[in-house]
Amino acid sequence: MLTKKKKLSRKEIKEDKLVSAYYKAFGFFEENKSRILMYAGALAVVIAAVYFYSNYQGENNERAGYLLSKVMPLYDAGSYLEAIEGRPQENIDGLKKIVDEYGSTENGETAKILLANSYNMLGKFDEAFKYYKDFGGKNYLLKATALAGQAAYFEMNKDYSKAASLYKKAAYISENNMLNGEYLLKAGINYMKAGDKDEAKNLFEVIKKDHTTSMAYREVEKYLQQIN
Repeated sequence: MLTKKKKLSRKEIKEDKLVSAYYKAFGFFEENKSRILMYAGALAVVIAAVYFYSNYQGENNERAGYLLSKVMPLYDAGSYLEAIEGRPQENIDGLKKIVDEYGSTENGETAKILLANSYNMLGKFDEAFKYYKDFGGKNYLLKATALAGQAAYFEMNKDYSKAASLYKKAAYISENNMLNGEYLLKAGINYMKAGDKDEAKNLFEVIKKDHTTSMAYREVEKYLQQIN
């Protein structure tokens, strides 16, 4: 008599995929090790390891995304301390824990920026800088945010030359970032403070030419007048 199959939980499905991937790779090597060792040395072992690691990273990234979705309402509501620490009683992991456990995944990298922003909003600038600097994700908007976050830290500490350089770099990460004009304006202002008026003027002229719809365009003329 046929019995109804038990439906696997999400966690069991994930674990099953990981275990299956590992044993497939291990089994392939065991069955073919003589040819592998003869013709390719350890290459197939490396390929199997990369395959397993990629799947593991995929699962971790998915998990990080799920945890991020649970804590985002706290961040969006401006509850930055709770966003950092989470709500254990409600089974909500904080951004700090997500970064600690999944920081190498793409969703974990997103959590780094949110964690840095949260520390920034709480006035913990050294902690914020640490996570801005540690960002290594692929998203161009977040790359620019990470650079601008570092720039703001140096600006606050009156290292205007370093701040200007980072703001300028943030502005040129991608042409599609609507904040490029603001980054260029901040770069120009910091170049002014650093005594490099020529570079400041160049950036202000770029704003006037290429960023006419930005908020920076409305302010740039007063800074040009200070230089001329």
